[in-house]
Amino acid sequence: MTTINLFTKINAPKRIVFDLSRNIDVHQNSASNTNEKAIAGIKSGLINLNETVTWRGKHFGFYLTHKSRITAMDFYDYFVDEMEEGKFKSFKHEHTFVEKEGKTVMIDNLNYETPFGIFGKIFDEYFLKKHLTNFILKRNKVLKYLAENQ
Repeated sequence: MTTINLFTKINAPKRIVFDLSRNIDVHQNSASNTNEKAIAGIKSGLINLNETVTWRGKHFGFYLTHKSRITAMDFYDYFVDEMEEGKFKSFKHEHTFVEKEGKTVMIDNLNYETPFGIFGKIFDEYFLKKHLTNFILKRNKVLKYLAENQ
């Protein structure tokens, strides 16, 4: 199991950051370099508890699909998306939002497991973890910009 923990400080109230984080259109914009598109489930706007989205994007030269469900949500503090279908053995992304004096710390806690035994672990160590970290960092940069410029 691999874990990625990221903290992003945003000069905006957590309600704004929370809604931007679950906005399908914002995600598609932040993932433009992978041509990621919502192709099923919630395809636009805000995703909510028990709803799904299926993404299709180009990663490592291949078009891949990934279906996630929002399995937990506590407005405006926390939500979780978990893979239902995709290439990972398991994939759980927890999003936490902590506000202090009108500023928000957005916390990403991603836990995933790769398939293919030792080959999956080697691929993860040398390529995948860095790719996913950069993917989330780019997303968070877009969220930060949008939240701070509303």
